[in-house]
Amino acid sequence: MEAPAEPGVRTWIGSDSPRPGSPTCSPDPDSSPGHSFRKVTLTKPTFCHLCSDFIWGLAGFLCDVCNFMSHEKCLRRVNTPCASLAPRWVHIPVAHCFGPPRLCKRRFCSVCRKGLEVPALSCQVCELHVHVECVPFACSDCRRCHQDGHQDQDALLHHWWEGNLAPGTRCEVCRRTCGSSDVLTGMCCGWCGVQVHSPCRGALPAKCQLGRLHSLLLPPTCVRLCAPSVPPRRGFRISQDTAQGDGQETERSGTAESSKDLPPPETGKQTLKVFDGTDAVGRGHFLAVTVPCSAGGDEVLGAALRAHYLPGDLQDFELRALPPKARGPGDHPGGGVGDRDSPQAWVLCARPQPQEELSVHPAWPRAGVTSVSVQVTPLTTSQAVVLETLRLLGLQAEGPESFQLVAVTMGSRHVKWMPLEDTEPVLTWLQNTRQASLWRAAQTRFYVSERRPQAQHVSLFVGGLPSGLTPQEYRKLLDEALAIKAELVSLSHVYPAHGAVVLEVTCFTEAERLCTLARDTAVQGRPLTTLLLPEILHWKLPPDCRPLLVFVNPKSGGLQGADLLCSFRKLLNPHQVFQLTSGGPLPGLHLFSQVPCFRVLVCGGDGTVGWVLSALEELRPQRACPDPCVAVLPLGTGNDLGRVLRWGSGYSGEDPLTLLLAVDEADAVLLDRWTILLDAQSNGAEDVEPPRLVQMSNYCGIGIDAELSLDFHQAREEEPSRFSSRLHNKGVYVRAGLQKMSRPRALHRELRLQVGRQEVALPSLEGLIFINIPSWGSGADLWGPDSDSRFEKPRMDDGLLEVVGVTGVMHMGQVQGRLRSGIRIAQGCYFRVTLLKPTPVQVDGEPWVQAPGHMIIAAAGPKVHMLQKARQKPRKATAPGDRIADGVPAPGQGGP
Repeated sequence: MEAPAEPGVRTWIGSDSPRPGSPTCSPDPDSSPGHSFRKVTLTKPTFCHLCSDFIWGLAGFLCDVCNFMSHEKCLRRVNTPCASLAPRWVHIPVAHCFGPPRLCKRRFCSVCRKGLEVPALSCQVCELHVHVECVPFACSDCRRCHQDGHQDQDALLHHWWEGNLAPGTRCEVCRRTCGSSDVLTGMCCGWCGVQVHSPCRGALPAKCQLGRLHSLLLPPTCVRLCAPSVPPRRGFRISQDTAQGDGQETERSGTAESSKDLPPPETGKQTLKVFDGTDAVGRGHFLAVTVPCSAGGDEVLGAALRAHYLPGDLQDFELRALPPKARGPGDHPGGGVGDRDSPQAWVLCARPQPQEELSVHPAWPRAGVTSVSVQVTPLTTSQAVVLETLRLLGLQAEGPESFQLVAVTMGSRHVKWMPLEDTEPVLTWLQNTRQASLWRAAQTRFYVSERRPQAQHVSLFVGGLPSGLTPQEYRKLLDEALAIKAELVSLSHVYPAHGAVVLEVTCFTEAERLCTLARDTAVQGRPLTTLLLPEILHWKLPPDCRPLLVFVNPKSGGLQGADLLCSFRKLLNPHQVFQLTSGGPLPGLHLFSQVPCFRVLVCGGDGTVGWVLSALEELRPQRACPDPCVAVLPLGTGNDLGRVLRWGSGYSGEDPLTLLLAVDEADAVLLDRWTILLDAQSNGAEDVEPPRLVQMSNYCGIGIDAELSLDFHQAREEEPSRFSSRLHNKGVYVRAGLQKMSRPRALHRELRLQVGRQEVALPSLEGLIFINIPSWGSGADLWGPDSDSRFEKPRMDDGLLEVVGVTGVMHMGQVQGRLRSGIRIAQGCYFRVTLLKPTPVQVDGEPWVQAPGHMIIAAAGPKVHMLQKARQKPRKATAPGDRIADGVPAPGQGGP
């Protein structure tokens, strides 16, 4: 088989076969949309991209543009469009959100269909994988995760993406294998996860039921975001450090500076630099095309069109030699392409046509057709196209002044909408666009949209502000830092305890300016955080829908949060997944404040869980759902709460889909929450810490265990990159403990303990620990299993805390080895601890040194609702329309 060159370099080997652009390129053009098939001789084992079966014999049919390989018997069933025509099949274009380049094992490029042996890009919202060089040619067909303004849609259709399915995956229709690790084959719905052969899609209902995760998913029909000009990564809150640029296209990968940029040609061949327009020439962006030295003009032209994935007939295009700088713009040499003296740089141009057939799409969902064809001439204006389109759609009675013609450029990273003036000649506009860039013109689609005034409404979360200010003070700070325009921006919500506000902006341009300016702005030494928030149409949520609000802390434990963020964005609606390092839990809780019933998944350590639970309690009065159930995906080092709730000792790369199914089937339990009042005493000192409140869910340690936690915390803050392994983290704890063994500390002489109104005498010890759950220090039972008539049996919802003492590091090690238990001291619901000197304290794994004074521990009010993993395994998703667990790779297993 003649394999094409690497991405970005298209090689054409001359033969007598018909060339792309000719109507005889495919044995059946109607059944193979846009493909340019030719018969090739196979020299290695090859599989069909349609049925995934092995191609027996020595002959197959290969598309010269997108490398689609097929049996001869499968040619008439091919309904997957070629990469050159794929943009025309998109109904509503949505740009992709690419992350940083990474190695995608056993994955294939969705453009050139070749394996991704080198670091490639993956969309963080859908299952699109592409070479870096193929990104400009990627179709803008990402999942549509929200409604745009007034274009509301109640029905959700399947969103199909091709290939990269798990080997052995079976088609839901014919039950034959549709997944393969050898070729790009099979189709999968990005919402419900159903997997089928491409020809089998027609046997499924067009409406998507969201699959097994329907009760956890935030339906895109219930989300509205009125910000068409904002790059999609901001709408999905994808951080700048994990995104590629700001939505701008990098159209070509080469530079036209010297001939050494060109790949070395083979014997008897030559490599040419081909630009697709004047914009590419100005930027020096080209594609290298390799052709035989004896190739004629048509052969080189066909190779150039295939390299740029441009459809059309050869007679509609031409190659013009790029003149040297000394020549005038119109001074071109007249030699043939194969001449020895011909230049090596060429510009691909479109020949002007006296008239063209323009495809125009209706931009409203009530239209029953996909597009209509309108003949345009140099005199045809935008308004004339609107009139003809309305006539063809049977809407002659509608006033044409209520509609406008919109040109939409479908870039892979950014979709740009450009309304045309009523008097602007459409053909002239299109020809000017082609002169600048043929690729951009091929990616442009025309829509007729209603010209009714649409209220521009953007919700912008701004965090990182000083806490405890009034709305007027916050407004003044923002005026000074961002120069906001009073007539366009207002404060809709103020959260003084969190130092955050939510702005309502009535202009897309102003919202984009504020987002851009805030990235480099700090207020009182703290950088600002801005997040674009959509609107959840809570009244449209299905009755059985309890969407899952996901919080991920990428800094917890083994630094696995980045992979989980990407996986959850693909399995769920990315609007319901939040990164805690960007604004904390407040943006997500504000977004879900009007949802009548939802659940929460916290991916992080015990400190992260406590952070989210505290925010839930603070914002309880503002929520329509007062008590959402909270599940835990343990990413920390100890993960004691995750152990008690049966979520395991720590995340180790399990399938994210299986985890979500377990959350859906988890049981609700109650958990006590405790408030700790820290009141330092002056004792004649000038600087005294003000009183503060801390919330506790798991345990509070005073003394030796808090000192070890503080040493670990300080070491991680100095070199966070070294703490990416849970085993390494525990090793740091062990080393810190060995260093403390030779320095005993008589804690019982440095504090006083009062339980209720009674003071308790303390034995000789080095650590005092208040425990609320039956797990401490990575799963140890500090209280012990033995029964004791003096105390009630501990439970995490009994309204009581247990007080346990440890005599030192050796004792703590014995407890962790299940050789001993702690020293049982007391049990109660109200405690007062008096610290006589500065003492290390830790609450749920968050340590600090507390000044001398009082610590008061009491119940924090209502119990919180947690989700405990069911003992039985979650049901497998095998029904039609359910997500297939094997179809979504776990982080670190070859998926993004």
